[in-house]
Amino acid sequence: MTEIFNKEEKTDLRKLLRNSIPDPEVIMWSQLQQKRMRGYKFRRQASIDRYVVDFYCPREKLVIEIDGDSHFTDEAEQYDAERTKIFEALGLRVLRFTNEDVRQRLTVVLDTILEELSAA
Repeated sequence: MTEIFNKEEKTDLRKLLRNSIPDPEVIMWSQLQQKRMRGYKFRRQASIDRYVVDFYCPREKLVIEIDGDSHFTDEAEQYDAERTKIFEALGLRVLRFTNEDVRQRLTVVLDTILEELSAA
């Protein structure tokens, strides 16, 4: 089987993204890092296939994406739908939240993530 997770050729991109993380992702990471989400381990800026995702829980095969304003054009929505379809074909589940969800409804976001982790 071809290596699809954390490909070496994506290392520099992952590092760049980790060092320029938007505020909503900082907020989310503060909740997910160090197994704070009921002991589940998450990775930040993990590569899957040819993409880099915001957060990934390998144990539960759960991808979490935090979408900013650039995701709300027709082209970006189509791109995101394609990514989601590829992830789902790999047996992964995908949750998407907006920057505003994280900033204004963090408790709801975290509860949704916990529900998804519990449903696995």
